[in-house]
Amino acid sequence: MTATPAPAETGRPFIRMEGVKKIYRTGGQEFLAVSDVTMSVTEGELVALVGPSGCGKTTVLKILAGLHGHDGGTVEIGDPAHPFQPGRDVGMVFQQPLLLKWRTILQNVLLPAEILGLPMQEAKERARDLLKLVGLEGFEEKRPYELSGGMQQRAAIARALVHDPKLVLMDEPFGALDALTRERMNLELLRIWAESGKTILFVTHSIQEAVLMGSHCAVLTAGPARMADFFAIDLPYPRRLDMRQSPEFGVYARRIYDLLGME
Repeated sequence: MTATPAPAETGRPFIRMEGVKKIYRTGGQEFLAVSDVTMSVTEGELVALVGPSGCGKTTVLKILAGLHGHDGGTVEIGDPAHPFQPGRDVGMVFQQPLLLKWRTILQNVLLPAEILGLPMQEAKERARDLLKLVGLEGFEEKRPYELSGGMQQRAAIARALVHDPKLVLMDEPFGALDALTRERMNLELLRIWAESGKTILFVTHSIQEAVLMGSHCAVLTAGPARMADFFAIDLPYPRRLDMRQSPEFGVYARRIYDLLGME
């Protein structure tokens, strides 16, 4: 059973985006990728970003990760007294695990700690604890090809957490998995989130997944991205797959469908 997450801290938002705009410039031409994104995220929340393909969801993540600048609006992360450092304070999980095939699972998980120059003995202890957390205890010395797709993605989640980031960004992390594995990984991530207490932004194309996973949901319209709505999903934790059949779940799903102009 998925653990119940601790209540998020109140007070100053951990993430504040206000009227954020992003323009790509190539070959002397401009392309407006994000036109107006506004949201306020409290520390410890799991926010699902849902919207059609090409609407700018990944661009929003890249702005938060410090990989892209923005061309308008305001982006604030963390406490000004302790400046947010994207290279140190962000963990990322992609649609593909992107594990290095010549390294063991433990060595793959340790990669961010190596890049950041963290004390390796402490990092190894944390990596082993994280592999236990994601259900991969005993697989530390295996190579990626010896693990299933779902197990590889669990290793990728452990890798994203090994340097103890303040913010975890996930870009369609389960999109390449089969339906049954994806459902298991949804519940697994909810458990990991509850136990780690991390702030997570989770991009998905799936409305059902957004409602099942999110403590909050950000709905982006077709590109250029505009925030159509940002709302809390007031369903009890632990979340279960059978909740998808409940009237309450259906209300949230229908709200997203309507915002996206889907019948």
